Amino acid sequence: MNGGQGRDVPGTWSATLEWLVGRLAPAFPGLGFAEVRYRIKSWNRLGMCVEDTLAALEAVAPRRALLLGFSMGGAVAIGAAPHPAVRTVLGLAPWIPDRLDLSGLEGRRLAVLHGAWDRSLPGMPGVSPSSSRRGFERARADGVEGSYVLIARAVHPVALRAPWGAALPLPRAGRWAELVADELERFQASEG
Repeated sequence: MNGGQGRDVPGTWSATLEWLVGRLAPAFPGLGFAEVRYRIKSWNRLGMCVEDTLAALEAVAPRRALLLGFSMGGAVAIGAAPHPAVRTVLGLAPWIPDRLDLSGLEGRRLAVLHGAWDRSLPGMPGVSPSSSRRGFERARADGVEGSYVLIARAVHPVALRAPWGAALPLPRAGRWAELVADELERFQASEG
């Protein structure tokens, strides 16, 4: 699940997720990858984004699922976590607002990866690591199993979209990919 913004705009595939899936899918041939494209990608339409994610889960009908959400997509993944197929929510620089209901994470794993240098910069949105940490700690206090990793010198996105359309990795993208791969391996091992 992709991030979003305040304005109502059509859903798109993010450079971060495109780059990660392009790099990791070949290494995990036993896993299927599916894109959730929101009708509207806006945090003001969070409920609609969760509905889109649940519809995608029903369409692919997985036996077990790991939801990977980037930025606002972290909140979307948490909102869709009660779906019976979901076992793990993996948030990349996830937006976990204090008002977000975390009860759907019960019985699931919550893994959070966050860039230590994440913050809003001109032309680049951000999510404070302290914000995701607060959400993670709320989930842990409710008994949710999980892990939180702060990635040194990493910013909010893993990749940016080039003017010609390619997803270009940012410095530290390789570290993000390693940590996501670790979570995919853990998820895959739990299926056996």
